[in-house]
Amino acid sequence: LDVLEACGAIAVIPPKRNRLVQRAYDKELYKARHLIENFFSKIKQFRAIATRYDKLSRNFLTGVHLASACVLLN
Repeated sequence: LDVLEACGAIAVIPPKRNRLVQRAYDKELYKARHLIENFFSKIKQFRAIATRYDKLSRNFLTGVHLASACVLLN
């Protein structure tokens, strides 16, 4: 963690529960990070998004928009 702090990064992953000296972390930042990770996980269930099958970037972006809409509607 010292290397991360030297680079100016903030650790947002909580420490293990059984750790003797608990490390401080930002719970709200971790909550937001967790939501974003879950969203990308759901989007990657779409084959075209996970494999980046489209040749043109605009087609890929359209697929991302479509997959995002499907995820948000479910």
